[in-house]
Amino acid sequence: QVQLVESGGGLVQAGGSLRLSCAASGSIFSFYAMGWYRQAPGKQRELVATITRAGSTNYADSVKGRFTISRDNAKNTVYLQMNSLKPEDTAVYYCAAGLRLEAAMTSSTRSMDYWGQGTQVTVSS
Repeated sequence: QVQLVESGGGLVQAGGSLRLSCAASGSIFSFYAMGWYRQAPGKQRELVATITRAGSTNYADSVKGRFTISRDNAKNTVYLQMNSLKPEDTAVYYCAAGLRLEAAMTSSTRSMDYWGQGTQVTVSS
């Protein structure tokens, strides 16, 4: 059973930065894609960014130019660098991993097979 453990969340002022980390219990190269999703209170879980096994990335329009997803295969870790944070970025951020090609093709939440427990990001105005 794969385990994904997120870290790096916290409270930051608008305009600030945070870096989230997602450590996997096994080789992340086994996944077609890994990604970050977020869920704000009263809202559905939504895509933030994904990265495929080949290194291709996909971002939600709301974070393009501000967030960067990356991976370190040697450390079995995926990162999300978040800059120029806004209050509307406040949410619980989840790491996810997909074993199927669908994950690389669609980045949809249903295409992901494993999820972390989530880490809270709060951006104050």
